[in-house]
Parts: sequence; structure tokens; C-alpha cells
Amino acid sequence: MANEDSAEITLDATGCRCPVPVLKVEAALRRMAVGDRLLVMADDPIAAVDIPHFCRSAGHSVERAPDRRGACVFLVTCGEK
Repeated sequence: MANEDSAEITLDATGCRCPVPVLKVEAALRRMAVGDRLLVMADDPIAAVDIPHFCRSAGHSVERAPDRRGACVFLVTCGEK
């Protein structure tokens, strides 16, 4: 759960094709503390499925946010590693 000390980082993976968006999300989450949030933008249609699947299977929470500039957007909260 996010608290006032949590950070929010933006990751723009637009223009990247599978599996690069998920690899970028994984790399970013490894550097983050539990409760930090990652705002991810990706325009690869497969990312709309792969990013939530990866996040949930790795123990992070993920929710879809309103799309921006033709990209799907996710808000990922870093879970226990």
C-alpha cells in the first residue's frame, strides 16, 4: 500500500515492441521500494495483456488507467519481492 513516502515513477515504453515493455517494467520494479508506484505507458497491443499478467504473477498490483496519446496506461504498485 502506498504511503506519503512512496515515489511515483513514469515509464514511457511507447514505440517498444514485445517483450521490451514488460522487460522495462520488470527492471524498473526491481529498483523500487514496496509501495512505490510506476505509471507505465505502452502502445504495443500485446502490452495490454502482458504487463498486467507479469505484474500480478510477480506480486505487484496493477490497474488500468485512462489511455493517453494512443497508449495504454497502467498504474503498478510495487509489491513484496
